[in-house]
Amino acid sequence: MITLIGGIVLLIVGYFTYGRFIEKNFTVEPDRPTPAETLRDGYDFVPMPKWKNAIIQLLNIAGTGPIFGPIMGALYGPVAYIWIIIGAIFAGAVHDYMIGMISLRNGGAHLPELASKYLGKPVKHVVNIFTMLLLLLVGTVFVTSPANLISSFTPSWMTIGMITGLIFIYYIISTVLPIDKALGKVYPIFGAILIISTIAIGTSLLAGGHSIPNLTPASMTNWHPEGTPIFPIIFFTISCGAISGFHATQSPMVSRTSTNEREGRFTFYGMMIAEGVIAMIWAAAAMSLFNGQTLSQMIAAGTPSVVVNQVSILLLGNILGTIAIFGVIVLPLSSGLSAFRSLRTILADYLNIKQDTLKKILMLTIPLYAISFGLTQVDFNLLWRYFNWANQVTAVISLLVATRYLYLKEKNYFVTLVPATFMLYAVVVYIVSQPIGFGLGLGTVTYALSLIGTLLILGQFWKSGKKQKNDLLPDSSLLTDHLTYATPATRSGS
Repeated sequence: MITLIGGIVLLIVGYFTYGRFIEKNFTVEPDRPTPAETLRDGYDFVPMPKWKNAIIQLLNIAGTGPIFGPIMGALYGPVAYIWIIIGAIFAGAVHDYMIGMISLRNGGAHLPELASKYLGKPVKHVVNIFTMLLLLLVGTVFVTSPANLISSFTPSWMTIGMITGLIFIYYIISTVLPIDKALGKVYPIFGAILIISTIAIGTSLLAGGHSIPNLTPASMTNWHPEGTPIFPIIFFTISCGAISGFHATQSPMVSRTSTNEREGRFTFYGMMIAEGVIAMIWAAAAMSLFNGQTLSQMIAAGTPSVVVNQVSILLLGNILGTIAIFGVIVLPLSSGLSAFRSLRTILADYLNIKQDTLKKILMLTIPLYAISFGLTQVDFNLLWRYFNWANQVTAVISLLVATRYLYLKEKNYFVTLVPATFMLYAVVVYIVSQPIGFGLGLGTVTYALSLIGTLLILGQFWKSGKKQKNDLLPDSSLLTDHLTYATPATRSGS
């Protein structure tokens, strides 16, 4: 119990201290016009109030990640708390804030455009592929997971296939609506359900006399029943509760609806901290109610949705438990919708197809949903593994974009370079060692090859950064974005 409460307190303190430091390092300009005002189009660029932007950001980035990930991360025991707390404060929240604010400074540009501008145009194609792959996997995972949850309390005649179809219909309808109608009207209701259900789960866990494992010298060991190594697997298992590249595809959406740069710390940094709190509660619940073997068997028998169902009913009873399950359902529904919306706009930008008519919107939307529907037939656990790797590669790219931004502006870039370096090494080790990659297993050779690969990538990153900085003119938009607004015509220029 002490670790759970203490961890939540640390996350909140991190928001008010390190979050303020990150904001000061970025240097906000509260009087600077935002894309929501200067590019207002009534569809994607629409001014919305701070509280509504924050709720939309939280629901966009959350999905089932801060619930499913920590449930599977609970197999490792209390060491999972460490990654959630440190990851959220020093990596995830910084990642979300920096991409959100850099996008706001660049006309609401998505990650591929930002990567092109700050890392070089050839990188744009690689980032586009990774981003679109990630969003397609995210959208599919966030269709499969709520479908499984919904099927747990619907009549037997209502199959998962039918539920999946209904979710896709909801997505298609919402995708073609303006953002203030599709998200602005519904998400505050979803957000209220999420917040209330999370508080209910946490309160019941603390007040119910449950034995909540604490982080002690004796418990800082690997509890995983199958002996799965902590590094690098836990950093991919728990992503959305600590750091997630998916968030870099969502923050630009909210940068297009924000009306003041001062909102950034609350909207981007703060909502990642809130996600960390959600992750702490669900990790603690999974560890407290089930031993590792039982938890592993439940996940293997279905998906983590089975655990969500059991935790909710055990802690809150049938009626309130069902409401709590619905609170979990709204997360992937909202994030899945946002994923497909982002995927459509990124693909449209890449193919230069202006989204100004319903026909053009549906021309991209329908094929994307058709591909995703086919992927729902793939094993969930396999999808989750590929999603997690693509997710963390995207996080590394985002952190490198943020590092280059700070480096060019002569600000403290170590705040993003340190987590970028750590996660880069983790993703290289993962792809070298795991069956979905080169399958070399974890050992001295893998760690050594991964270290060499990481250093080579960072060396090239540093070399290109120095050249880019030396070639910049004093009036370059890479240096003056705090003074002048970057219009669409100058987004990718230097």
